[in-house]
Amino acid sequence: MAETYAPRRTAVLLIDPYNDFLSEGGKIWPAVESVAREVGLLDNLRAVVGSARQAGVRVVFVPHRRWEPGDYESWDHPNPTQRSIMVRHSFARDTWGGEFHPDFRPGPGEVVVREHWAQSGFANTDLDMQLEQHGITHVILIGLLANTCVESSGRFAMELGYHVTLVRDATAAFEPEMMHSAHELNGPTFAHAILTTKELLTALREEGPGE
Repeated sequence: MAETYAPRRTAVLLIDPYNDFLSEGGKIWPAVESVAREVGLLDNLRAVVGSARQAGVRVVFVPHRRWEPGDYESWDHPNPTQRSIMVRHSFARDTWGGEFHPDFRPGPGEVVVREHWAQSGFANTDLDMQLEQHGITHVILIGLLANTCVESSGRFAMELGYHVTLVRDATAAFEPEMMHSAHELNGPTFAHAILTTKELLTALREEGPGE
């Protein structure tokens, strides 16, 4: 059964589209570059975001906490990713790496939710409230990383009652095995649909704007 996406009830959640992740010279780009190039990540992100906007689907920006001096240092138990951020200073505030990639910046009226501290875009943010206030029932998750923030946000969305779609080639991870886990092992336990970019774009075109 083909998935359908009523534009007024659907949102694309663009997770962590920072220069550090997506741009040459970014701190984390070398770790994701191989997988990103293999799946055509940047072109697919552009295609999904552009098609969503054209179809009248809301694009919601879901950013990670931008590192600031002192972050996590006084915490009782920062997780492994947070410990690496303390060393690497990923997405540092007021730096180029902590800016959104130039192709993925909010347009007029698009929501940028509060920054998430860990891996779920819903935990300790206003994402759920923003989606509810805009009448959203279906969320399409794209961005980084497939097996961390994308997966955690998708699981949380399912628990809150949203219809969840993952997009295999509009995300990336450090290793192919991580992509396999995200889409073949873990994704099917919580996602309602796991599509390619091409399949998603077909569904968005068939629904049409304003439906």
